[in-house]
Amino acid sequence: MKFELDNLVTEYENLWQELTNPEVYSDPKKLKELMQKKKNLEETVILYKEYKRTCENLEEAKLILKNESDSEMIEMAKEEFETSTKKIEEFEEKLRIMLIPKDKNDEKNIMLEVRAGTGWEEAALFARELSNAYMIFAKEQGFQLEILDESLSENEWYKEIIMKISWYWAYSKFKFEAWTHRVQRIPETESKWRVHTSAITVAVLPEVDEVDVVFKDEDLDIMACRASWAGWQHVNKTESAIRIVHKPSGLFVECQDQRSQLKNKEKALQILRARVWAMEEEKRSAQIWAARLAQVWSWDRSEKIRTYNFPQDRVTDHRIWESYSNLPWIMMWKLWHIIEALTIADQTAKLEELNRSWLSD
Repeated sequence: MKFELDNLVTEYENLWQELTNPEVYSDPKKLKELMQKKKNLEETVILYKEYKRTCENLEEAKLILKNESDSEMIEMAKEEFETSTKKIEEFEEKLRIMLIPKDKNDEKNIMLEVRAGTGWEEAALFARELSNAYMIFAKEQGFQLEILDESLSENEWYKEIIMKISWYWAYSKFKFEAWTHRVQRIPETESKWRVHTSAITVAVLPEVDEVDVVFKDEDLDIMACRASWAGWQHVNKTESAIRIVHKPSGLFVECQDQRSQLKNKEKALQILRARVWAMEEEKRSAQIWAARLAQVWSWDRSEKIRTYNFPQDRVTDHRIWESYSNLPWIMMWKLWHIIEALTIADQTAKLEELNRSWLSD
């Protein structure tokens, strides 16, 4: 652990040195990357330096206890020894957690997309309910929420909704929600009281800056069109909806939530930028989140992360094999219990892997 921490201090000092180079400030993308790296290392470096000072204090206390005869000095050394020993244990535990590999997207804002999949109207109803649960959770966490686009079913439930969730660590709070969610219950339209199974998908995309994904004019096909769903009658009368196709990737976005064509275009570009970045990141990286993201579009009921069983009043997360009762309560207020459990499980697994690597070294 000490070797890794010393390397982090060296890396941090090198970043400081690099940021003194005026040429760096002419390259916004590189400057942003260096500043982000420095910020990510700063807390760990400060804590490690405090840890080293405490270790030095402990050694000084040991020397005093070994060589000093003055009773007052010995008493002070004993107090310092006990205090430093306790602090060192606390520092070491914190430093172990800080050395867990960080997801570079954890601090970013996100685009959260919820889509109805298998199950038609029942899936659209649950897409609305889960989206509402995410909105409640986001507001409880102090995040800013903005609906970028939505498409409604016949019953005015969600066929699709895309929302932007902003503030520090938004991605870290929602990243484990990406993939397929399964719901089991008796639909409102079911006359024979049979339990149906339906599915929705969730994508969690970190917000991407313009310097990270640059679109060439010739790569975009931008079309104005009329809104394709009921409601927002003022939209239907004018071509304010926007459809943008990214020709190299084949990805496209439609945005029709605003009266202004310009605002719809800005939102569509935000969403498209995040999707293009995620696709390219998936090609470059074998990280777990990228593999999960690739599954989101399949709507395969077998590829589920969580089951919401209404008849049995139970939510089960299949990654940590934990079940939670009082489903309506969870959907309305306490989704954070599951999200927190997933975060702890992820940190624990990474810490165990890190400890194994230290032991093998």
